[in-house]
Amino acid sequence: MKHWGFLWLLLWLAACLPAPSAPAPQAGISLVYGLTLEPSGFDPHINESAELGIVLRQVYDTLVYRDPATYEFVPGLATAWTISPDGLIYTFTLRQGVTFHDGTAFNAQAVAANLDRIADPATASQRALFLLGPYAGYNIVDDYTIEIRLSAPYSPLLDGLSQVYLGIASPTALAQYSSNRYQYHQVGSGPFRFVEYVPGDRLVIQRFSAYAWGPSFYSRPAENALDEVIFRFYVDPPTRALALENDAVQIMGELLPIDARALTGNSEVQLVPVSVPGQPLQFLFNTRLFPTDNADLRRALLFGTNRAAIADTVYQGFSPVAWGPLSASTAFYDPQVQSLYPQDTARAQQLLLSAGFSDADSNGYLDDPGGGDLTLVLLVPPWNFIADVAQLLADQWRALGIRAQLVPIPSRASLIEAVNSGEYNLVAFNTFGVDPALLNNYYRSSASRNWTGFADPQLDSLLDQAALSTDNPTRRNLYAQAQQLIMNNALVLPIADPVNLNAASADVQNLAYDPYGWFPILNNVALQNSG
Repeated sequence: MKHWGFLWLLLWLAACLPAPSAPAPQAGISLVYGLTLEPSGFDPHINESAELGIVLRQVYDTLVYRDPATYEFVPGLATAWTISPDGLIYTFTLRQGVTFHDGTAFNAQAVAANLDRIADPATASQRALFLLGPYAGYNIVDDYTIEIRLSAPYSPLLDGLSQVYLGIASPTALAQYSSNRYQYHQVGSGPFRFVEYVPGDRLVIQRFSAYAWGPSFYSRPAENALDEVIFRFYVDPPTRALALENDAVQIMGELLPIDARALTGNSEVQLVPVSVPGQPLQFLFNTRLFPTDNADLRRALLFGTNRAAIADTVYQGFSPVAWGPLSASTAFYDPQVQSLYPQDTARAQQLLLSAGFSDADSNGYLDDPGGGDLTLVLLVPPWNFIADVAQLLADQWRALGIRAQLVPIPSRASLIEAVNSGEYNLVAFNTFGVDPALLNNYYRSSASRNWTGFADPQLDSLLDQAALSTDNPTRRNLYAQAQQLIMNNALVLPIADPVNLNAASADVQNLAYDPYGWFPILNNVALQNSG
């Protein structure tokens, strides 16, 4: 009887205890990616930073893609496309069976909704609308065929359509959220779905398990592929390498060159330097203001600058010397520009003398005709280590008898304001892009960013013809002539080709970047020691 009483006691106690919890679901494979800047906005149709593209390239699909290995256009949400003989109508056959992360079906109406949003002046698009060129509207042929119409031929259109800024969003989500709220509730059709954005802290994406329509260079996810990526912000450059070494992040972009050099001997870290196409790290000459209105003085500065020393010192040898208005990884780059301005101090001094500059008072500096020493005003923004570059330029130009006044510029907005004043001799600025049509925005006479102030009908004609042509050999020839003309007139002082210095933990596999140099292809990434 005592035994039965003890048994009932055990049963009663068991009933009073909480039931055992169900096994916790398997936490997926998660990776932390360090971003170097938190943009002022994360909407690809509105904002233009590279940082937003790092995240959203994973969330959105585009109509076409550029293959990273060949730079050729390959199908994305469009399976095929044709261009009318006059270059004004691009007809896209759309992929069927695609759904957005919210379940909305992808079709021509979805593309139209995105084009309407981008073209709406109220959207105030900073980049996406520009990428559409002379956009004149669209025509829906049927549910899976759409025409994009242009007011003039524009060969870079496919390049624009391949960029994340023209990623296709769910029309349901666009209708549900206002423009300023959509960035917190983004819905694409890419390999990862947008989960949350907590300003100042993190942005989270998770794998979209139904994804089955990526471009040809997207691989099927491996068993140890990423299920989740958490992006965190590391605005202070010295903290980036430390976060990687402490395993707070598994991938970090835009390392300081000196930190990247120090990591080269660390077996637990892999460096992933990526060439960035577009413009080099450079200074544009203002040809409308003395003394840089003198072409021989500009040429003297090109000959008198030791660019290799700057590239080795500031960029630790990771960034090759630049010689022209395009970086060497850009389509139709002309290598002939490399022979135009070798470092030659004697030649620089001869050009300055022939231009009428002399040191009459023998104080070591050339004389300004208005009195005092010959001085150049340089606008120095806070990115790409330009402040360090500018200081080295000032040191080198002192040997030529030229003073440099360095004007720190704290932001992009203040840079535009300073440029608009016209009171500068050189301004540091560059932008990225695979297609050399970006030259039109900086060197065409009427371009809004023609900060050189140079106006030449021949250069305008070359740039216009190149932008209109869809024949690659023709474009190559035209852009080669344009690059030669820009350098013969000494409109820009190229310093170094930009390189995105990324690093990752040794167990990160298959990390690669798209042709634009900034945006990782995280669909293919796996973690070796994930189990």
